Amino acid sequence: MRRAAFVLCGLVVAALLAPAGTAAGAPRPRFVALSSVDSTIIQDIRYATPHNFTGRVVPGYQAPLCLLTAPAAQALHRLQQSLTRRGYSLKVYDCYRPQRAVDRFVAWSGDSGDHAMKAEFYPEVDKSRLFDEGYIARRSGHSRGGTVDLTIVKLPAAPTRAYRPGEPLASCYAPRAQRFPDASIDMGTGFDCFDERAHTLDPRITGTAHADRLWLKRLMEGAGFTGIPEEWWHFTYRREPYPDTYFDVPVSPASATRAAGTTPRSRPPAHSPVGALATWRRTGR
Repeated sequence: MRRAAFVLCGLVVAALLAPAGTAAGAPRPRFVALSSVDSTIIQDIRYATPHNFTGRVVPGYQAPLCLLTAPAAQALHRLQQSLTRRGYSLKVYDCYRPQRAVDRFVAWSGDSGDHAMKAEFYPEVDKSRLFDEGYIARRSGHSRGGTVDLTIVKLPAAPTRAYRPGEPLASCYAPRAQRFPDASIDMGTGFDCFDERAHTLDPRITGTAHADRLWLKRLMEGAGFTGIPEEWWHFTYRREPYPDTYFDVPVSPASATRAAGTTPRSRPPAHSPVGALATWRRTGR
């Protein structure tokens, strides 16, 4: 009896320590590439580049690719159809995020010697407080495949230049003309701004930027997503297929399944990050 109890205890501990999404009986994720559902949605997958708060390509991002569950991708496709008729487009910064990337964020937050990207992404917050203040967490809805970070751009979208590691950084809440150019309509801050100014209803964000945030919020809620008060760019599909499972497959073309019942729309512009994905496939970079 004692041995059986010991074995049972060991199994429970092993299950608790198992990587998210890999435990026995966990469903295999069925993610689609957003570009296979709607190739006109612009992609700027920041964690597949050094232009993010860590300053490096994040582990698990093997390609600049947006992966989502099919229902979430199809909801964005329907919204994109409406937006393009009005002369605008969605632009996604992050979609499915592997658990290993989340683990890297946690480890980075504890590295007191790395402040390479502070001037842009967290100019007024002490790095040691990022975890306690909720900017970094051990689990993310992104790892379930139903959460997306995104903005709106006016068409025709201006090309987004490549970030040059080591270049001078502008604060994420500096005036729009001074921030890193990414063609977004004015949202008051850039993406991944670790500051209260990124809160959707922060009172310091007024005028056009305030109106643009509320427009994005209304559009996404109407498409079936729910936002969070702390990040104007963050939305989760309400009827997500994997509400309790956190996956750790890499972001790569091999992790995507074929999107059934959808037809990609027109070819993306050559300058867009989606077009860059085709180059990545040819060159391996």
